[in-house]
Amino acid sequence: MLPSPEKIDLLLVDDDDEFRESVARRFRRRGYQLQEARNAEEALGLCERREFNVAVIDMVMPGLSGLELLKKLSVAHPECEVVMLTGQGTIESAVQAMKLGAFDYLTKPFPLSQLEVLIEKASEHGGLRKENRQLRTILKRVEHSDEMIGKSPVMQQVFRMIERAGPTEKAILIQGESGTGKELVARALHRHSARAEKPLVVINCAALPETLLESELFGHEKGAFTGATMMKQGLFEVADGGTLLIDEIGELAGSLQAKLLRVLEDGSMRRVGSLKERRVDVRLLAATNRNMAKEVQAGRFREDLYYRINVMSLELPPLRQRHGDIPLLAQQFLAPDWEIEPQAMQALQRYSWPGNIRQLINAIERAKIMSDERLIHCDDLPQEVLHQGPSVSESPTTSDELASIQRAHIVEMLKREQGNKARTARALGINRRSLYRLIEKYEILPQERVK
Repeated sequence: MLPSPEKIDLLLVDDDDEFRESVARRFRRRGYQLQEARNAEEALGLCERREFNVAVIDMVMPGLSGLELLKKLSVAHPECEVVMLTGQGTIESAVQAMKLGAFDYLTKPFPLSQLEVLIEKASEHGGLRKENRQLRTILKRVEHSDEMIGKSPVMQQVFRMIERAGPTEKAILIQGESGTGKELVARALHRHSARAEKPLVVINCAALPETLLESELFGHEKGAFTGATMMKQGLFEVADGGTLLIDEIGELAGSLQAKLLRVLEDGSMRRVGSLKERRVDVRLLAATNRNMAKEVQAGRFREDLYYRINVMSLELPPLRQRHGDIPLLAQQFLAPDWEIEPQAMQALQRYSWPGNIRQLINAIERAKIMSDERLIHCDDLPQEVLHQGPSVSESPTTSDELASIQRAHIVEMLKREQGNKARTARALGINRRSLYRLIEKYEILPQERVK
């Protein structure tokens, strides 16, 4: 399918003012985003400030020739497709241009409708090349195809929200505790969208320092900073036409919040170390385990960005609110030829799962390792699961009592892991930053963390 004119950024390079202005008028009327240059030097300056899908270049110009401009563009701006314009006496040069990577050429004079067809085809060709680059990049990033399951009323509500929100182009904020499956919801939203055949790219803000996160999101030019030995596309470019999930968006630094807002407002972005504007068409999904409204009130998150990413909010329930789904989930995480004895399943259903589904997966994996046969017994389960105490349905309901239970559980796990925060976080099924926040929130003292 050929791209629509308004999605094509077009550069027209010709020293004949009358011809260039005539062509520019027609294509602007048709909706193309067009920039003009009278010579190669002007064209290179424009290319430093903006990314073009297609450049139409006259072969013979004063100063640098069209052929020399093509050579420079093929090195510095390989994403730009080039259509060469030539007179009768320069056909050989046009053939040489094709060998250097030009998409096609036209011999003057020609009807402008013929040029328009070539520009559309060149843009389509560039789009296919871009998709191939995206797919190669996506294949390097692991994507899970886990299906969401659940029969509980709260999960049925989540599924209904996904069906309604998925086909929209709006930004969606996915909120929920660590380990509740926010990334799975994002993948389901992507599958239900018109962008399902395009890339879904995921990045976790909590896993990267600010400088590296900026480079990952927006890309960088060669030499932009120490160690930048080559140009790198950012994930916004990789996700162009598709969906980008920014996980743990509450961890995003203020300077990056401003850059993200710019992309959401008009699709414009710049790589680190570049002055050139690039346009991307990306649907944004954001996920967090924080209360973003409180983050805004505290001044840690921009209010204007919050409203941009929160056009629609989807709240994921913690596992303790859907304990009826635990048998389904446990069976999903086991191979078909594995079973769980009834007492062990009851223990799984009694436990409050502060680390949610991620912690349940860890518990099942541990039990499989401990089991001497393909049957999970109570003794194969982690001790904290067996020593839960009251069942979920019998557990206290006040927030203070729930907080007290969670604090005691975190202290118990810290002691079991001899104060090692990395191992404790893994055992709880949360990341280390979340554990640090919980230690700070519950004022857990160093002497409480070891036996």
